[in-house]
Amino acid sequence: MQASLRLLARRRFLPLFTTQFLGAFNDNLFKTSMVMLVTYRIFSDDHLEAAFNAAANALYILPFFLFSALAGQLADCRDKAWIIRLVKTAEIAIMAVGAVGLLLHSVTLLLLALFAMGAHSTFIGPIKYALLPQHLHRDEVLGGTGLIEAGTYIGVLVGILAGGVIPAPAVAATVLAIALIGRVTGAQVPPAPPVVEDHSIDLHVVRASIRLVSETLHVPRLMLAVAAISCFWMQAAILGTLFVPLVKNVLEADQAVATLFLAVFSVGVGVGSIAINRLLGGTVSARFAPASALLMGACLLDLHHVAAHWDAPDTMIGWKAFVALDHAKHVLLDLFGVAVFGGMFVVPLYAFLTTTVDKLHTARTVAANNIVNSGAMVLGALLFAGLVRFGVPVADTLLVTAAGSVAAAAIAWRLHRACAPAFSST
Repeated sequence: MQASLRLLARRRFLPLFTTQFLGAFNDNLFKTSMVMLVTYRIFSDDHLEAAFNAAANALYILPFFLFSALAGQLADCRDKAWIIRLVKTAEIAIMAVGAVGLLLHSVTLLLLALFAMGAHSTFIGPIKYALLPQHLHRDEVLGGTGLIEAGTYIGVLVGILAGGVIPAPAVAATVLAIALIGRVTGAQVPPAPPVVEDHSIDLHVVRASIRLVSETLHVPRLMLAVAAISCFWMQAAILGTLFVPLVKNVLEADQAVATLFLAVFSVGVGVGSIAINRLLGGTVSARFAPASALLMGACLLDLHHVAAHWDAPDTMIGWKAFVALDHAKHVLLDLFGVAVFGGMFVVPLYAFLTTTVDKLHTARTVAANNIVNSGAMVLGALLFAGLVRFGVPVADTLLVTAAGSVAAAAIAWRLHRACAPAFSST
């Protein structure tokens, strides 16, 4: 762990880490402020709130599905540091639109900015993982991946906490300021020239996406890794969509409690990301992934049991009153467990994607993974919206998420059995 932390003192890693942290913070500051504003201030209908949360998550994820192939091609045939600077410049304009939406309570502008931030993250995604094997030594890649994931989720946590408590006008100013700072740190990322000679780019996004995914998934090990990661992100999409409606309409708690839920989940994923690196000792292995998925599912089942039998108070309560309730700590512990085991499940699989392929194909492999993952996440958000639309209680959608853990565990077990020699040698 100490060896991994030493990467934070290296210019080949720190600017990327900082830029990714700031991007995650800004994304979640804006998204959380938007969701809280719309759920608690603009709408006052259970179904509208659930539908909005599902639509917002789907809209944020959609660019990953549409543009990941283009992002992967750019990351492979252009200097990655140059792309970071370009994308971080665009973030300033995007956050200007989002700030106006927050100030005017314009749902249209808010969703437009959210979609654009999804596009921003789409182009950053392949780069942050493709840079690691290019700038780090082989025995540093897993540690670097763990730090990037932990830093991302710390950024997510801080953004969620700030977005849940800071008034919308202050958030509007803050997202602009963070975008400017992110542009400065992005400029410090060392050059990362392309590692392929072919600089042609297919701008036909559908054709490029199909080709990219087919070229990646024909490799059985990659197909299993991508499928396992996609199961996780489908679960995460459902959970991210249901948290706020669950808190408001089932637990009868205010937005401070919704913020607490999102924060606990983010902390847990960060803890799991670091813990799995320590357990694996720097090696890339999926041996803990099946058990992690099943334990995540067990926590989800227990969370469903508690939520389904929740004795809601007569009036909406704040976080202090919520924490004082008999079963509140039980709920938060289950939530934390879901996140910890989720982090332990997914981080080694990302490390596998970046180390099992040649550096020539790293960015495109990550981009193909993003396409499949985003499709799974959109399906997850739409599945949640459909279940709620047809009268399924919000708490019962946790059962669907728990079922996904069984599928994830089965795929991860097949991956571990098929790739144990390859994992141990990377």
